[in-house]
Amino acid sequence: MTTRPPKSGGPKGRKPQAGKFDAGKFKPGKFQADGRARTGPRTSARDAAERAARNRGDDAGARDPWGAQGAAAAAPARPAKPRRDAAAPRGPLAAKPGSRPVSKRSEAPAPAPAPASAPTPGPTRREQRAAASATLASGVQTLMVEPDEAGMRIDRFLTARFPLLPFTRVQTIVRKGELRVDGKRAKPNDRLEPGMSVRVPPLRLDQPSERPRNAAREQDDAEFIRSLILYEDADMMILNKPFGLAVQGGSGTVRHVDGLLAALTGPDGQKPRLVHRLDKDTAGCLIVAKTRLAAATLAKSFRSRAARKIYWALTAGVPRVRQGRVSTYLAKEEPTDADARMRVAKHGDEGASHALTYYAMVDQAAQKLSWLSFKPVTGRTHQLRAHAAHIGHPIVGDPKYFSVENWELPGGIQNRLHLLARRIVIPHPRTGKPVDVSAPLPPHMAQSWNLLGFDATRYDPIVEAPEA
Repeated sequence: MTTRPPKSGGPKGRKPQAGKFDAGKFKPGKFQADGRARTGPRTSARDAAERAARNRGDDAGARDPWGAQGAAAAAPARPAKPRRDAAAPRGPLAAKPGSRPVSKRSEAPAPAPAPASAPTPGPTRREQRAAASATLASGVQTLMVEPDEAGMRIDRFLTARFPLLPFTRVQTIVRKGELRVDGKRAKPNDRLEPGMSVRVPPLRLDQPSERPRNAAREQDDAEFIRSLILYEDADMMILNKPFGLAVQGGSGTVRHVDGLLAALTGPDGQKPRLVHRLDKDTAGCLIVAKTRLAAATLAKSFRSRAARKIYWALTAGVPRVRQGRVSTYLAKEEPTDADARMRVAKHGDEGASHALTYYAMVDQAAQKLSWLSFKPVTGRTHQLRAHAAHIGHPIVGDPKYFSVENWELPGGIQNRLHLLARRIVIPHPRTGKPVDVSAPLPPHMAQSWNLLGFDATRYDPIVEAPEA
C-alpha cells in the first residue's frame, strides 16, 4: 500500500493564525517613541516600569533611569504615536471585552536646574578672635593655623588669638605640655605652618573690669607712641623705646609698649603688632608692624638673619682683643622662670641654644671703661648681657650679670643698664629695600658719654665685622 506524505501547513482545513510568529509584525522601519527600534512584542523592563507607574498614578518620566529626559531636553521631542500595551496581543485577538484602554506615553519635561546657591562667607579674623576669647573657659579647643599666621611662634600665636590671656600663662601651658600641635608637644619658640591643628587646654581668664574707656588717656598714649617714632610708612614703624619701658605685659607690669599700641588701632580694627622684643632696661630701635602680613614678613627677616642689628654698651674694663667673636651655648638657670638669668651651657644640655656675637671696641676711658659695639647673629634671651659678662667685661648697670669684685661706679655715671639698640637694617616687608634706622643715646648714656669724652659720631668698627 502506498502512503502519501502529509501536506504541509498543518492539518487539513486549518488556517494559519495571526499570532506572535506573524511575519507582518516584523516590518522594518518601525521605532518606538524614544527612537529605539522595536525588536518584538516582548515586555521590556522599561514597559514594566511605565505600567507600574500608571497603576500608581505617577509620572513615569520622573523615574526614567534611561535618561529620556536628557534626550528630550537636548532635542525637540517628536509627537508620540498611539501605542498599544506591549502585553496585549495584536491581530484578531487585539480587541477583547474588558481590556484596559490604551493610553498615550507621557513624556515628562526636563526639570529646570536648581540655581547654585552663593557661598556663605566665613567669619572674619576679628569675629574669630572674639569667638575664641568668648569661649576661653568652655573647655578644650582645637584651632587651625591660617595662611597669614605662617611662621608664627607658638606663644605669639596664642597671644594673638587670645589677647586677654597673660603672656606668663601662655608660657606656662606650653612649658607643661598642655598645648599640642598636631598631637605632639611643642616648645614656645616652635614655628607654625598653615593647616596645623593646635589643641588648647581649658583656659581660665579673669574677666577684665568694665571700666569706661578714657578718651583723654588714649589720646595721651597715642601721642606718646608717636613721639617715639624714628621711621614710619604704611607697613611698619620703628620706635625709639626708652629705658625702663617694658615691651610686653607680665606680672605686675601695667604700662608697656604692646598696651600703648592699642591707642593706634585703625578704623578697620588693625592694631600695630610687635615684631621682636627688647629687655625692659634696653633702649633703642624697636620694630612694629602695622599689618599682619608685614609682621609675618618682618619676622621671617629676623629668622633668616636678613636683619642686621648693632648695639652699643658701656662695659667694665678694656678687652685685650679689641675685636672678636663670642660663640657659646646659653640656657636658663631656672627653666620655669620666664625672666631667669642665662648661663653658659654645653652643647647638648637641656634647653641650651647656640648664641653668636661679634664685638668691637670703639673707644675706652683709661683702663676703667670701654665703649663696645656688638653685632648679634642670633637672638637669644639676654644674649649680649651674658656674652659681655662671659668675656669678663659686663655691661655697666646690669643688675643680673655685673659681678666684678671691688669695682666702684665712677662719679656722675648712673647705675642704669648702659645698653642701646643703636642701629637696625632690615628689608622692607613690601619693597624688599633696606630700611636703615639709628637711635640716639638715651639720657643716662648720653650723660656718661659726655663725662667720658666719647664722640657718638665716631666711626663704628663693628660695621666691618662678619655677617655670620
